[in-house]
Amino acid sequence: MAEMNFVSNLEGVEVVPESYVCPPEKRPDVAVKKTIPVLDFATHDRALLFQKILDSTHEFGFFQVINHGVPKKLVEETMSIFMEFHSMSPYDKRRECSKDNKSCRVFTSSNNYENEQTHFWRDCLALTCHPLDKNIHFWPQNPPKFREVVRTYCVAMEKFSWEIIDMISEGLGLEKGYLEGEMSSNRRITANHYPICPNPSLTLGLNQHCDRNLITILFQDANGLQVFKDGHWISFDSVDDAFLINFGYLFEVISNGKLKATEHRVVTNAKASRQSLGYFIFPENDVIIEPAKCLINEANPARYRSLELEDFYRHFFAVSTNTEETMKYILA
Repeated sequence: MAEMNFVSNLEGVEVVPESYVCPPEKRPDVAVKKTIPVLDFATHDRALLFQKILDSTHEFGFFQVINHGVPKKLVEETMSIFMEFHSMSPYDKRRECSKDNKSCRVFTSSNNYENEQTHFWRDCLALTCHPLDKNIHFWPQNPPKFREVVRTYCVAMEKFSWEIIDMISEGLGLEKGYLEGEMSSNRRITANHYPICPNPSLTLGLNQHCDRNLITILFQDANGLQVFKDGHWISFDSVDDAFLINFGYLFEVISNGKLKATEHRVVTNAKASRQSLGYFIFPENDVIIEPAKCLINEANPARYRSLELEDFYRHFFAVSTNTEETMKYILA
């Protein structure tokens, strides 16, 4: 990757380079401002919390969670150390991520930079974080304390993610342990950096898509993520210290449609940069994903086919994350 390819290198330019200008039909238009539900994870009524998750998912596809148990100071430290990384020179960033590109990758725009028609206004550091002991020695050693801070954050996120997965599994009626082991052991963290953009009406930080995983837990330091629902884009204000949660295609399949993957995108900002931390939970690549048998009966047949993950991922990327084409592929 050439140095000039990092979007952070473009910070300060007065014009969006042509390669980042989206076709007119893809450019961000006016979004409707709404309030995404905020759920208190400290509640003792798990059945009520699960019902609120279902309601929020059906209405918006996303929900926010407070009192999640991940310390505010730890989130701030983690955001700060990733910001330090993204502020380093292109040479230093590439050097720190040159040990193993499966456990640690830095890239710009998307995984398909060389072939994509339009670039996106983001730089990304992606880390595999489970099991930690197997992957952490491939992570950056700079900035100082990077591994120590991010390791602590990953441990806290794994604990919280298991709590929410267990609660959702219980609410769906899945057998105990259904989502344990290889069904959820592929865990990754991404730090997306979206620099100040001279003209946010021309480009996107990330294109319209649904996630291809089980569940995503996101923290953003500034608004920018928008949700597509009922034919229009929704913007919203994030609540302080809240995580934003959404489901990917794989949880939609397992839940036989009770939980929905929802399209979203990221817009840019002319006044401030934005950073997000995404915690993504995937199954291992050789797992077969299908509707849970306990959710299928004569009155409620399977709506989705069984997916061999590697084939599903190939199709997902081949159609450039096109939601309509992806749904044709996964529906029974």
